[in-house]
Amino acid sequence: MTQPALSIPQLPPLAARALRRLPLTPLSFSLTAYARRIAKHHPGLFRRLGEFDHTRFVIDPTDLPFVIEMQPNGGQPKIKVVRGSGQGEARIAGPLAGLLGLVHGAYDGDALFFSRDLVIEGDTSAALALRNAIDDAELDLSAEVAQISGPLAAPLQKALSFIENRTGVSLSRQDELEVW
Repeated sequence: MTQPALSIPQLPPLAARALRRLPLTPLSFSLTAYARRIAKHHPGLFRRLGEFDHTRFVIDPTDLPFVIEMQPNGGQPKIKVVRGSGQGEARIAGPLAGLLGLVHGAYDGDALFFSRDLVIEGDTSAALALRNAIDDAELDLSAEVAQISGPLAAPLQKALSFIENRTGVSLSRQDELEVW
């Protein structure tokens, strides 16, 4: 029996073109601060990386005009957003919605890999360690953003939920329904 092809939402080309003008330095600083907050609240994420806790990863959302270089630095992560292919020991590439879906448990990494929606290059052991660490942490990126949003948390959560429902992009971790 053949599995149906995954339907991963793609960023519209017009939105990707608009992001070409985005200044990357402020985005890099913001993502570094965000990653350090996640590290503070999920220290096991970085411990789980083991020998790869200083490996440079390139996260390549293929529908965006930039890549994300991430270095865990033993729990003091540093993020740099760059144009081009980036530099790192391991590269993980796929549509932004697929990468976010992996983080939130909405997509299975093996299924994405074998359907070629996800590409792993370089040190595959490091990429697998990162995947396992993220799976274990059960991150919810929207919840992390809401926690630092103060009084804007509730309206932000509503807006993110609306966007998630309209686009099909997994912006938060969905609780699995138990079947009795």
